[in-house]
Formats: sequence, structure tokens, C-alpha cells
Amino acid sequence: MSETLEKLIDDKFDRLIRKFKNAEFPRLNGKVTRILGLTIESIGPEVFMSEVCKLRLADKTHRLAEVVGLNDGRVILMPLEDVSGLSQNCEVIRTKRKLDVGVSPEMVGRVFDALGRPIDSETFFPEKRYPLINDSPNPLIRQRIKEPLPTGIRAIDGFLTLGKGQRIGIFAGSGVGKSTLLGMIAKNTYADVNVIALIGERGREVREFIERDLGKDGLKRSVVIVSTSDQPALLRTKSLYTATTISEYFRDQGLNVLLMVDSLTRWAMAQREVGLSIGEPPTTRGYTPSVFANLPKILERAGNSDRGSITGIYTVLVEADDFNEPISDTVRGIVDGHIILSRKLAEANHYPAIDVLASISRLMSEVAEKEHLEAARRLRDIMATYYDAKDLIDVGAYSKGTDPKIDKAIELIDEINSFLRQEVDEKSGFKDTVNRLLDIASKI
Repeated sequence: MSETLEKLIDDKFDRLIRKFKNAEFPRLNGKVTRILGLTIESIGPEVFMSEVCKLRLADKTHRLAEVVGLNDGRVILMPLEDVSGLSQNCEVIRTKRKLDVGVSPEMVGRVFDALGRPIDSETFFPEKRYPLINDSPNPLIRQRIKEPLPTGIRAIDGFLTLGKGQRIGIFAGSGVGKSTLLGMIAKNTYADVNVIALIGERGREVREFIERDLGKDGLKRSVVIVSTSDQPALLRTKSLYTATTISEYFRDQGLNVLLMVDSLTRWAMAQREVGLSIGEPPTTRGYTPSVFANLPKILERAGNSDRGSITGIYTVLVEADDFNEPISDTVRGIVDGHIILSRKLAEANHYPAIDVLASISRLMSEVAEKEHLEAARRLRDIMATYYDAKDLIDVGAYSKGTDPKIDKAIELIDEINSFLRQEVDEKSGFKDTVNRLLDIASKI
């Protein structure tokens, strides 16, 4: 064989080898081909939407990621854990399952991460597993909301009475006392179990909330889900689903569950990060359509079923104290009432800083007695009268005797404010709250 022919054969063989190495064959596992922003692209494996995959790093450790998109044979993933050290050609291993969370009565009194894994250094053996994505109860099997759920907070129990299975939002700017109010409710409520989701919190605030605001008594009857602000956006979004799923487990046991989320706004911001990363178009204030599509889906999972109840309290961090910004406006249209925390009241050292006149419980008329409702309405009227005339009163332009209604408002406003103020460690029984409210109303 001539040297020329041998060279031609060798060249052809080399080309075939190169072509074989670069070919994209069907694979049991995939490989990372591109890392861009928050997203990871891979060739293979054959996966379905929302499937959990494992990313095998160069040091042989594994990190979890979720399938968030499929594009022309490429798989788009987002990490659920820190992926420092991830590089091209890292192996992508499918698990053939969606995210779920282990549940058990032993969860009460424990602290877990956004995927339901304990972070309090104690072992946990789940009784069963619940899927993170679930349907809300059939509307026709939901029990009507007829019973009040006392919170131990006079301003809420007196003027904004909640029912078992109700969903309500706490709307406030930063630093007005949302977390402190949640801790007070968790310690004082009559619910069987509290499930508390801390989404996007500063790391130092987690322990502060558990030890200072919640306390030992509150933690004994609570399950705490934590996802701090430094964790991946996708993980922060999952913390709300995990908390809701755990609440559903306890509801299925026939219990009355109080689900508290702090905050829904930080969840929406994390969802916006995810949406923008996978190519969703930004809409109002940069929020993507998936934010507004997913809000009613997750909020509707709370409420009554044919077994138990989930009463949902969701805090909304209002940007620039604008109570009509997109998330606030959307949530207010979904939930069954809203509690407004006023910066003006907080600055006047009035805590909890609940603006009773701006707040409403849409189900109070269903769960409160008629005399309780009537007393609350009369005191609201007196408060509205006082604040309408407050400027005249403050500058001394109002003369006593001009209007009997304003005179009565001036006479009672200090007693009303004393009723509304409450120390962090102070608990008020529901009957005591109602009796005190009736007593003040009887003076009108």
C-alpha cells in the first residue's frame, strides 16, 4: 500500500473519530453545555418538566436542580443548591421524580429548609411524602367558614375577627412590625399547629424570630421553614410550596392549621428572578406573568377541606409604602381580607401598628356574634369621626359642644387606643376582648 493511500485512510479515520466524539447520541445521563446567569443548559437526559435532576460536579459531589424548560432538545435547569464548581461537561443525572417533602407529626417544634430537610442538627424520619405541587380542595367539598379563630391580639379579634380557614394579608412597609405581629399571633393563637415560612429573610433574623418573637412556647407548636436571602431564587420559591404542603398534611389529619408566610413579596421577587432567567417577558414593575399566574394557585390551597382547615396569614412587604403596587393589589384581590400596618402609628409608638379603619376581615360577619359586630361598627364610626376632626382638635380650632359626636369621640379615643395597644408578651383571651369592646361601645 502506498504512503499516499495510507495517509488518506488515516485522515479519514481521524475525521470519523472526531465526528464520533462530537456526535450527540441518546444518553441515559446528560452533560452540561452552557451556564448562563441562573440557568444551566444540558444535552439530555430525557426528562419531563419540573423533574429533579442531580448535577455531578468535578469533585464527585452532587447538587440538585429542577427542569424549568425544554428547548429544541436542550434541557434548561435551575439549581436548588449552590453550584460553585460546576463546569461544562458535568454530568446531569435524572431522578424520574418531582420535588416532594417528607412529613410526620414529629415535625412540630422543628426547623427545616426550603426542601423540608432539618437544619436544627437533629435527625428526622418522615412518615410519608407529599408532593410540593398539589391541587386546591374541590370547592364543593370545602366546609364553610363559620367558627372564629382567636389570635390573642385585641385589635384583630375585636375589629377584624378571623375565621378558621380564612386567608388574610398583612400589608406593611419595612420596619413596621410584621414579624413581631406574626410572632405574637403564633404564641397566642388557638390553632392546633402553626406552620411558619420565613422567605428571603436575613440570616441573622431567623434566630432572632425563633428565640425572640416566637419563643419556646410558640416553637413547641410550630413547624418553621427557612429560606434565607442568599439562597438560589428557585429554592426561595419552593419554601412557600413546602410550607403549604406541610400545612396540607396536618389538615388531612383533621387539625386546624395556622399557616404564616413572611413574606409573600419576597417569594414574588424570587419568582420574578426565575421567570426572567428563563425568558419570560417582564410586565408591571418587571414582574413576569408566572408571578400573577402562580399567586392564586398557591393561595387557593389554603382554606377548609372536608377534614380540617388551613388559616393563611401572608405578609406583604409594600414597596415605598405604596399599597397599590402590583403584588399588594393582586394579593388583596385574592385573599379574604387585609390588615394594614401604619408607619404613622408605629412612629407614635402605637404597637401593634394596625390601622383598624383601613383594614377589613371579609368573613367577620360570618363568625362574630351580632352584638360584637354592632359594637365594632360603632367604635369604628367613633374612630373615623375623631380622625376626620383631628386636625381641628390638634390646633385648638374645635370648640367643645359644637358637635356631640366629636365630643364623644374625644372622650373615648384614649380608651379605644388603650384597647388597641398591646405588649409583645401580653395575651388577651377572646371573651375578654369582646367583653371589653362591648364595654367601651356601651359608653357611646
